[in-house]
Amino acid sequence: MSRDIVSDYMMTEKRIHAVLTAATAILHLSDSPRLDAEILLSHLLSVRRSHLFAWPDTILTSQQYTQFQTLITRRAQNEPIAYLIGHKEFWSLRLQVTENTLVPRPDTELLVEQSLARLPLEQQTTVIDLGTGSGAIALAIAYERPLCHVLATDKSGAALSVAQKNAHQLGLSVDFLCSDWYSHLDDQKATLIVSNPPYIAKNDPHLKQLQYEPLEALVSGQDGLTDIRYLIAHASAHLRPQGFLLLEHADEQAESVQALFQQYAYTAIHTYQDLAGLDRVTVGQL
Repeated sequence: MSRDIVSDYMMTEKRIHAVLTAATAILHLSDSPRLDAEILLSHLLSVRRSHLFAWPDTILTSQQYTQFQTLITRRAQNEPIAYLIGHKEFWSLRLQVTENTLVPRPDTELLVEQSLARLPLEQQTTVIDLGTGSGAIALAIAYERPLCHVLATDKSGAALSVAQKNAHQLGLSVDFLCSDWYSHLDDQKATLIVSNPPYIAKNDPHLKQLQYEPLEALVSGQDGLTDIRYLIAHASAHLRPQGFLLLEHADEQAESVQALFQQYAYTAIHTYQDLAGLDRVTVGQL
C-alpha cells in the first residue's frame, strides 16, 4: 500500500483515537491490526499504550502524524513490527533487533524451556548456542542459569554485534564467537548445544511473507534440512558424554529430524510441541 493511499485514508484527523481507527483499517490484513497500530503509535510518542486510552483526544503534531503515516505504510507492506520499533520481547527480555537478525518468535521459547530442563540450577555447565542471531536463546539461558558458561556463535559479524549489545544492555555474561556452525570451535565441548537453524526449503512460498528478514538465517537447501543434517552429524565432536543437542525445526520435519538423530546414534530422542500443538523442537542425547 503506497504512502499516498495511507495519507488519503487517514485524511486530516490527527486525534489519537481517529488516527488509530484509520490505521487499524489500513492494517486489516494483519493478524492484529489494532494492536499493531497502538504499538507503533505508543513507540512513536514514547508513551505506554495505556496513555493512548487515557488521552484519546490528544492531537498529534504534524511531524508525529507524518512519522506515524510512514510507520503504518511500512507495516502495511508486511515489515515486522520489531524492525519498525527496533526491539522485541523474548523470555521477558527486551532485545534489540535489526535487519541483520531474525525476529525472535514465541515458539522459540520452547528451545529455552527444554534447555533449562536439562541444566541444573546450581551446576556449572557449558552451553553453546549456534547461530545466535540477536542472542535470544543464549541470553535467556544466561539469565536463568547464571552459573552456566554460555558461548553464542554466528557466522554473521553484524548479527553478533547486535547480540553483544543486547548482552551488555541486559548485564548478562555471555561469550561470543564468529563461527560458521562448528568451524571455529576448535576443541571446545559443551554439556548442551542448542540451535534455531535455518529450516525453510529454498522454494517455499512462505518466504514471501518473510521478505524483510535475512534469507541466510531462514533458507536451508532444497528440503530445508541441509543445516540440520550438518548440525546433527558433527555435534559429537563438541558434546561431552551424555550431552544434549536441541534443534528447532518446522512441524512437518519432525519425522525426518528424528531419523537423522537415529542415524547418528543419538539416544533419548524426543520431539516437543509448541503452544499451537505443532512439532517444533527435537532433542537427542549422545
